[in-house]
Amino acid sequence: MIRSIAFIHTVALLVERFRPRFQAELPQQRCFHLLDESVLQDLLRDGPSPAITRRIVTLATLAADAGADLIVFTCSSTSPAIDAARPLVPVPIVKIDDAMYAEAARCDGRVGLLYTARSTLEPSRSLLAEHAAASGARVKAECVLVDGAFDELSAGRREIHDALVTESALALAARADRLVLAQASLAHLAAPLAEATGKPVFASPEWMVRDVVARVAAAA
Repeated sequence: MIRSIAFIHTVALLVERFRPRFQAELPQQRCFHLLDESVLQDLLRDGPSPAITRRIVTLATLAADAGADLIVFTCSSTSPAIDAARPLVPVPIVKIDDAMYAEAARCDGRVGLLYTARSTLEPSRSLLAEHAAASGARVKAECVLVDGAFDELSAGRREIHDALVTESALALAARADRLVLAQASLAHLAAPLAEATGKPVFASPEWMVRDVVARVAAAA
């Protein structure tokens, strides 16, 4: 049975995005949130390193020690370090992107992958390829960095961030069968982009929520 779920974040705004959602979705479960913004800051500045991996393992261990029966990482950039943490921590660990990429890679086609943080590129491209290989689908990915958008969002200029992402998405949609928003910070644009482009648009939070709720139900 899953009684307690730990959410580990590297972006502060995601704490308040997910806290009320899971209070509503899973009122019987104890959900708690750990935040370490320095992880993403260091990844953006220096790239992956053994030190980052140790910190991810430490965060997961802290969550397990606090009684978590399930751990959810909400940062796409930490994906490789999570792979290292999984065999070392005696609690199942969910990546926020796993369910989304499993669905996006379920059938053949061209996938346009949008991201705003440089540290997201390789983990996201690798995870998409991993799920495509598992499904047997022939997936061709085009990855586009929306340069400058992450800095605008970090500075509180969300309207500029959204305009930059939308412009890139509209251009990319002309070359893709479906779009993937590679970071949770982009998820609020999924519906308007789907309407504007006429293409399926995947965002990780909704798929992660479904995945976690299903896991809790299956373990009941």
